[in-house]
Amino acid sequence: MLNDRLLVSLDGEAGERRSSAGIVIPATAVVGKRLTWGAVVAAGQHVRQVEVGDRVLFDPEDRAEVELAGATYVLLREKDVHAVAEPRGTGEGTGLYL
Repeated sequence: MLNDRLLVSLDGEAGERRSSAGIVIPATAVVGKRLTWGAVVAAGQHVRQVEVGDRVLFDPEDRAEVELAGATYVLLREKDVHAVAEPRGTGEGTGLYL
């Protein structure tokens, strides 16, 4: 990876979702702008705030997809990441931070 680029694998498919009440929401349902979670697989040498293995939140409209070894990844710039959730093993708090 070069400069401020991130290679991200998506957490799940953009298919059907299930609400907290158990209602199935089809993939064709129109919703407002929805951000997506993914895991950072590789990072460029100028990335300062995100590390490999972090879960990041990004806008799926601002992405470029690339296929490597049969798997599809998303190529992003570090500035396109909205949040980072990283598990903390210190035993304090909720275990994730944004």
